[in-house]
Amino acid sequence: MADTAHSVDAATPKQQDRPSAAVRQPGGQRDAFFDNAKYLAVVLVAVGHAWEPLRDGSRTVTAFYTLVYAFHMPAFIVISGYFSRNFDASGPRIRRLVTGIAVPYIIFETAYTLYTRWTDGEPDRPISLLDPLYLTWFLAALFIWRLTTPIWRMVRWPVPLALALAMAATLSPEIGDDLDPQRVLQFLPYYVLGLCLRPEHFRMLHRRAVRVLAVPVFIAALVFAYWAVPRMNFAWFFHNDSAAELAAPDWYGPLMTLAMFGCSLTLVACFLAWVPRRRMWCTALGAGTLYGYLLHGFLAQGAKFWGWYDPAWMHRPVGAVTAAVVAAAVMTLLCSPPVQRAFRVLMEPEMRWAFRPEGAATRG
Repeated sequence: MADTAHSVDAATPKQQDRPSAAVRQPGGQRDAFFDNAKYLAVVLVAVGHAWEPLRDGSRTVTAFYTLVYAFHMPAFIVISGYFSRNFDASGPRIRRLVTGIAVPYIIFETAYTLYTRWTDGEPDRPISLLDPLYLTWFLAALFIWRLTTPIWRMVRWPVPLALALAMAATLSPEIGDDLDPQRVLQFLPYYVLGLCLRPEHFRMLHRRAVRVLAVPVFIAALVFAYWAVPRMNFAWFFHNDSAAELAAPDWYGPLMTLAMFGCSLTLVACFLAWVPRRRMWCTALGAGTLYGYLLHGFLAQGAKFWGWYDPAWMHRPVGAVTAAVVAAAVMTLLCSPPVQRAFRVLMEPEMRWAFRPEGAATRG
C-alpha cells in the first residue's frame, strides 16, 4: 500500500470534504487503495439492490444478500470517517459540506420522491426533506456525522460513546423519523471509528497472514448466513429500526448492536485486506462513487417497475448471477468520468452566488 501518512495533510480542504474524494499523495496523485476500496464497496451496494427482489424463495440468494449487507455500508462509512478526520467546521469546509452534501441531498430527495410517485403509483406522495427516501439517508447521515466531527475529536473515548448511543437508539422506537435518526445513530460507531484510524492500521491489513485468514472468515460468514436465513431477521443489518420495531425484546437491541459491530468490522477488515493497493483499470472510478451510488437507485427501482424480474429464469441461479453482473456493469458506467462531468452541476455545484468570497465574513 502506498504511504498515506502525509497524504491527508497534503489534500486541500475541498478535496477532503468531498464525499467522493480520496486522499491524495504528495504530488497530487490519488491513493489507489482507497479509490479501489470505494469502487468495490459501491459495486456491492448495487449488487445488493439487484438481489433484493430475488430473495423470496431463495435461501442462497438471501444468504449472499445478508453477507453483503453485513459489511458493504460499514466499509463505506469507515472510509468516509477516515477522510473526515481533518474536518474543523471552518468556513471553506462548511461551504463544501453544503454544496457537496446538503444540496445534492435536496436535489436527489426531490428527484426520488417524484420518481417514486410514478414507479409506485403514489401521485400524492409528499416531498419531505426531513424523511430521507431510499438512498438519500446516507447524505443526511453524512451531513450530521461530519458536523459532529469536532466533538468526536475532543472526547476521550469516542468509539465506546458512539456505541453507547447506537445501543440506546435500538431501545427508542419513539425516536422519530426526521432525518432517519435510527440509521444516523446505529451507523455512527463506524464513522467514529474511521475518524480514529491511521494509515498504519490499513497497512496492517495487507499483511500476508491477514489476507490468508480473510478467506476462511468470509467462507465461514457465508455458511453462517445460510444457516441464519430461516432463524434470523436480516433487517438488523439495515440499522433503521429499533428492537421493538423488529418484534424483538428490548434487550436484543444493545446486544445485537455489539454483535453486529464486531461482525461487520471483521468482514470490513477482510474485505479491505483483499483490496488491491496498485492502480488498476477501476481505480479512476473511485472518484465517482457517490455519483454511482445516487444514480443507480433510479435503475434499481425502475427494474422492478418495468418487470425485469418477472421472467421465471430470473429466480433461478442464472438470474441471480445475471442480476449481479448487470448491476456491477451499470455501477461501473455510472462512476465513470463522462457521467461525473454530466452530473457535476448537481453533485458538486460551485454556487459561488450563494456565498461571500472567502475572508469577507471575517472582515464583517
